[in-house]
Amino acid sequence: MSIFRFPPLIWLGIGILIISLGIRQSFGIFMMPITDTFQSGREFFSLAIALQNLLFGLFQPFVGMAADRFGAKRIITLGGVAYALGLYLTSVATGTGVLYVSMGVMIGLGLSATSYVIVLGAVAKVVPAEHTAKAFGLTTAMGSFGMFAVIPGAQSLLAYYDWQTAMQVFAMFCTLMIAFAVFMKTANPSSLTGGQAEPEQTLKEAMAEAFRHPGYWLIHAGFFVCGFQVMFIATHLPSYIADKGLPGNTAAMALAYVGIFNIFGSYFWGLMGDRFNKRYVMTLLYLVRSVVLTLFITVPLTTHTATIFGAAIGFCWLGTVPLTSGLVRQIFGPRYMSTLYGMVFFTHQIGSFIGAWVGGRVFDYYGSYEPIWWATIVLAFAAALIHLPINDKPVVRPVLQHA
Repeated sequence: MSIFRFPPLIWLGIGILIISLGIRQSFGIFMMPITDTFQSGREFFSLAIALQNLLFGLFQPFVGMAADRFGAKRIITLGGVAYALGLYLTSVATGTGVLYVSMGVMIGLGLSATSYVIVLGAVAKVVPAEHTAKAFGLTTAMGSFGMFAVIPGAQSLLAYYDWQTAMQVFAMFCTLMIAFAVFMKTANPSSLTGGQAEPEQTLKEAMAEAFRHPGYWLIHAGFFVCGFQVMFIATHLPSYIADKGLPGNTAAMALAYVGIFNIFGSYFWGLMGDRFNKRYVMTLLYLVRSVVLTLFITVPLTTHTATIFGAAIGFCWLGTVPLTSGLVRQIFGPRYMSTLYGMVFFTHQIGSFIGAWVGGRVFDYYGSYEPIWWATIVLAFAAALIHLPINDKPVVRPVLQHA
């Protein structure tokens, strides 16, 4: 199936992801101006971002269940409203406690309803199984364009205005997600079964089936590592680069390179997931990450090496998304994918919480990020091994023939 023949829902979903994830990935460059405003250490901001990511994941299974039951359109609309309110309240906050509610709770809820789990769950219901990884890779890749487009825009807003104004501009962009959601139409997954229908499965039965599957828990473990790595880097890379005495725009450029190369990388890893065994592709991806991270902290840091790192880590940044979601869809089918992938994503966000918070904690204690960088390398190698024993064969259920 050519990408030009994909259903319109995919392109609307891409627009939603560009806005939702582009804003989210820009939060790292707000660390210094916000901590300067509130005269606080980095752990305060790190904890707010960590709380956001933890709740992003905690809300995800429930939001996924709601999307499986009521449809992605309604959930994305409500998520866009929560996201916009969270950004606006952050911009007018006068105390650190308000930021934990606005940036932590409200934006966390908004993200859970407007990001990969809901969009890919809707995509899974309109794309045949043999093209799933490619469709997921395209959606992830183009959604990643938001990181490339939004971060430089946020840097410009901070240069000419202040961080409060930047947050309010972001809040206005959230209304576009609501507009895109209005036009989304999903299909009945039974139309993809080719004349056969699986017996109706309840949500409780689907969850029990997944919980009994050892591979499902290995998928959880691998995605935990992904969350730890990407959120530590997204949150602390700008500060790490600034601590090394490099110009302020170096961090924004490095993150922008993460975004643009993530576009190519996500689609590439998605294609590989359709052509080869997803488990082996995932193992290769994590091995590449471990090499890139090792080189970054052992080679002298310059403007050039920072941007090269952004490009290299960007190429394998969210390639885990089409592969992980593709494994869930491949093993358990599309019916309850938003719920089952939502639970996996919750584990990802536990890793994100730890990566964002512990990064600030380690820096405040040691005055250096070095220990946490080495931890990311060890975890990348462990994740490469975790995926090898997964049984990725589709779960066999009794099949009913149409009369």
